[in-house]
Amino acid sequence: MKKVVIYTKEGCPYCKDAKELLSKKGIKYQEIANVDENPDKLAEMIELSGQRSVPQIFINEKSIGGFDNLSKLATSGKLDILLKDE
Repeated sequence: MKKVVIYTKEGCPYCKDAKELLSKKGIKYQEIANVDENPDKLAEMIELSGQRSVPQIFINEKSIGGFDNLSKLATSGKLDILLKDE
């Protein structure tokens, strides 16, 4: 399985939805929580994704965007393809 990382902050409904979607699909992920309270992790997220909004989701260090992008990938079946081991 590919490595999935999600940057989140407390109280973010899109972060919650993204984590629920990943969990329902049985996808294990590393959460980097509360980036709004951790300037180093926030800077890291911005450098990697070019975005300040959360969640920011990465598959094998490649940014796929936020919850809307994750949801579209899941609905289209492309998320399963991205996560498939080669």
